[in-house]
Amino acid sequence: MTRIKLDASERSKLHDLSQQLELCNEAGQTLGYFLTVAQYEEMMREWAKLRFPEDELERRWNEPGERTTAEVLASLGQP
Repeated sequence: MTRIKLDASERSKLHDLSQQLELCNEAGQTLGYFLTVAQYEEMMREWAKLRFPEDELERRWNEPGERTTAEVLASLGQP
């Protein structure tokens, strides 16, 4: 991911990055969207809930066969 640092003037043009933004080029074509940290984190939580249903997480949590890191590495042939 590319990281861009914005100064105060640039942030003010973007409403201090306190809300969702649509970024466009000179022709008005959408280049991308900006989400606040809170919006991004909420989106990722909702995605995880869809990707990993609660019953599946519960099933895996209760699965027998827990191993230590050393045991996993040994099974992979790592020292």
